[in-house]
Amino acid sequence: MILLLSGSLRAGSSNEAVLRTAYAVAPDAQVDAVLYDGLAGLPHFNPDDDTDPLPTAVAGLRAAIERAAGILICTPEYAGTLPGSFKNLLDWTVGGTEICDKPVAWINAAAPGRGGGADATLRTVLGYTGAAIVEPACRKIPVERGMLGPDGLLADADVRRRLGEVLGLLAASGGGEVGRAQDGR
Repeated sequence: MILLLSGSLRAGSSNEAVLRTAYAVAPDAQVDAVLYDGLAGLPHFNPDDDTDPLPTAVAGLRAAIERAAGILICTPEYAGTLPGSFKNLLDWTVGGTEICDKPVAWINAAAPGRGGGADATLRTVLGYTGAAIVEPACRKIPVERGMLGPDGLLADADVRRRLGEVLGLLAASGGGEVGRAQDGR
């Protein structure tokens, strides 16, 4: 199973649309995918709280990561780096071992010339967590508002194909290939 993590809290986020589209194409790629929707519910990271019992939302995040064969991230860039809420999510993974050696990739959906700060920060933070970055699955797939269909998904056949390739690469690197997608809620 591939866990889909969005770094955006914004309604109508293009990053969220990328992951919802990845979820939609997962069955065609013969990959099981789960959308994580708990970003807004995570408490602010505090090392004093990174002990058993973990806050419920953190325990849920770590359990989702533990169950996953791989992780696909799509996050915006704010002020040249990751949004604070998504950095907070990643901070909660440092104290656990669930993400260690887990295949991880990201999609950069920013306009050409943008998003490099988020990519660099992801690479740095994921290095601290011990995640295994799957380089061929890290892709730049710029998304413009006009690319979204009425269902809020990306309708472009080439983009959908590329998302399927990314999911397939992650599944192959983590042994998570299965036949259908599941709802992660």
